[in-house]
Amino acid sequence: MTALAIETAADGGAVGGTGFAITANGAYAARLVRDEGGGAAWFPERWTLDGPEPYAVPLPGNQPEEPDAGVLPMADGRVLIHRRIADRHAFALLYPTGPATGELPLGAVEAGPDELTLLPPSPDGSCAYALAVDADSTALWLVAGGAFGPELVARLKGRCSGGAWLDRTGRMLALDRELDGRTKAVAVDLERGGEVTELLQITDDSNDRLLLADADSGLLLIRSDAPGHDRLGWGVLGSALPVRFPDCLRLADAAVTPFAIQPGQVLMPESCAVALRIDAAGGSWVGIWRPAGRHLHQLAAPQGWLTGAGLWTPEGVLRLPYATQASPCALLDVPAPPDPAPAPPALPPEPAPPAAAKPVPLGQAPLTGRREPSGDR
Repeated sequence: MTALAIETAADGGAVGGTGFAITANGAYAARLVRDEGGGAAWFPERWTLDGPEPYAVPLPGNQPEEPDAGVLPMADGRVLIHRRIADRHAFALLYPTGPATGELPLGAVEAGPDELTLLPPSPDGSCAYALAVDADSTALWLVAGGAFGPELVARLKGRCSGGAWLDRTGRMLALDRELDGRTKAVAVDLERGGEVTELLQITDDSNDRLLLADADSGLLLIRSDAPGHDRLGWGVLGSALPVRFPDCLRLADAAVTPFAIQPGQVLMPESCAVALRIDAAGGSWVGIWRPAGRHLHQLAAPQGWLTGAGLWTPEGVLRLPYATQASPCALLDVPAPPDPAPAPPALPPEPAPPAAAKPVPLGQAPLTGRREPSGDR
């Protein structure tokens, strides 16, 4: 079972919550919740997802948390909390100790109040990373899992955002880097001092962002304006084939954002089921799609869905977390619907990007040893 972190201010109608992050192995999740009966105080809450039934454990500290505090679950069941105090960002690990909450301070990083953000949970589950962005560079910090508190891993040219893991070890991290007026996804090798290689280069002038990556199949979900305007597309890590932009993922008056990829489909990227969040004026709901198909299945989300959060089982069941007054910690299991019969072979293949676009150089990244000019750390 696998999952990706979701950081969003939307609560999808859920009871008193904000954001939801899931460990890479799908065992734990965490969010910040509001105690409606206790003066609207905020505190972290940990969900256990890998048992017979999901259950939540509150982790209140000695004082209420600010509503902009960040939380991230760790593989051992502890929860990392990120507290913003002016230009100081403090980190600690929280864990249940009987009726109380234990807290292990980890140290702090100096950065502007809005300039440091947590990255999605690392695949190894024992480390946590954050990005601190300034005018023309980005500092990558190891904020949990180091020997002596927060450690500076690398300083990268350009302003970086996003964050997707490309392997199961926590070595290769993909970031969207804004440099010289363009945004391109790059791969950062954490075992080689933050060495950077190009990951997406659809055209010289396009903005190419990586939204999700699956280490088992190599499937990548990409957003790019190479077709002339922003489109959602897909490619395969290590492939020389061009990125494709399916028409079925382009909805009128609605935004489509992927949030989970089915794991366990080794060497079968086109068979992976992908869960998508669909946002429109009337609300948010769920889409399910496979690269091999030409159809986007749309279904209503459960009441109280923690909007944009969910995880797939390898067997193709989508688990959607939701919280209501009657069910404060629950999962709705949705089997992936079968795609319609494939189109006859005589039909032309799905169009690739415009003729001027170059194939995305996924076959050249990220583990090729290619280096950028010196001074990129």
